[in-house]
Amino acid sequence: MFDSYPKRLRTPLLRLRQLIFACASQTEAVGEVVETLKWGQAAYLTEKPKSGSTIRIGTIKGQENRYAMFFHCQTTLVSTFREIYPKTLVFQGNRAVLFSIEDQIPQDAVEHCIALALTYHSRQRAM
Repeated sequence: MFDSYPKRLRTPLLRLRQLIFACASQTEAVGEVVETLKWGQAAYLTEKPKSGSTIRIGTIKGQENRYAMFFHCQTTLVSTFREIYPKTLVFQGNRAVLFSIEDQIPQDAVEHCIALALTYHSRQRAM
């Protein structure tokens, strides 16, 4: 799945993948996460239906040094991330958190975003 990416992008994408699985295993309400392919990108979703929202990771067309975590655009996830981390993360509309290969991944913020995505539907039902 990641072999088609150049090494300069493959390494940080694999780091995001690692953070997704680590965060899922440490977040009580998440359970098992399934890795699949959606729209040609690695996608991660909770095995338990209607508990979390899918996270995709991949490159950004036309931006060879950037990559992203993509979220369902009809959720409030990215707007929530924008409120919590306006100066820590970079956003694309209501669907993605962007990263540059030149920068370190802000691990604490990204792990929090992953946890919010993987518990999105269960939290919405609890409200």
